[in-house]
Amino acid sequence: MIKHFYVEKGEGEPLIMLHGNGENCYYFSHQMEEFSNYYHIYSLDTRGHGKTPRGEKPFTLEQFADDLLGFMDDHNIDKANILGFSDGGNIAMIFAIKYPQRVKKLVLNGANYNTSGTKWFFQFATDINYKITSKIADKNEKLKRKNELLGIMSNEPNIPEDNIKTIKSETLVIAGTNDLIKRKHTEKIASLIPNSKLCILKGNHAVARVNPKEYNREVLEFLK
Repeated sequence: MIKHFYVEKGEGEPLIMLHGNGENCYYFSHQMEEFSNYYHIYSLDTRGHGKTPRGEKPFTLEQFADDLLGFMDDHNIDKANILGFSDGGNIAMIFAIKYPQRVKKLVLNGANYNTSGTKWFFQFATDINYKITSKIADKNEKLKRKNELLGIMSNEPNIPEDNIKTIKSETLVIAGTNDLIKRKHTEKIASLIPNSKLCILKGNHAVARVNPKEYNREVLEFLK
């Protein structure tokens, strides 16, 4: 087991926030203060990100979802609202499929369930960079870490549509108007989850940062 680095703030129902690939818990710096007025927030550094150690287990989205279960058990959190951005959204999706009884409400922000969901130029660049770093990753730890991060984006996620249909939690699927995730893919996620709401806000993939006022309002209205 690893010990996550996390920021904790506020009181009330738990709200766990999961950042994207290569980010850390402070991605949600524009949300922490406002959300903590209503919820007991935990913003985590994922395994091998920020100040959370890499550990020895596989560096995969499914492992990160299992890590989240361990975090909740360690902190006696029986059930939580979960907000995930980008790969954090993919982790949240996997977690909600594997451990439905541990999720209250779910927010999937800029998530994708397979690699065809990202716009071609981003996926092409990611795949090329992954191939290059795979050849030189053994030269130092920095390159090895970069290769692992690229590997996740190049090879994952691979979530079957039938699995997404089993998500029981009330879900907000949210993305930016100029997101890296294809609009049709975001709409597809919302259509697959039985009890879901779709929200497209003005902004790019990092809509939580570039349009925090609208983003926070939509998320809080949904959670309440």
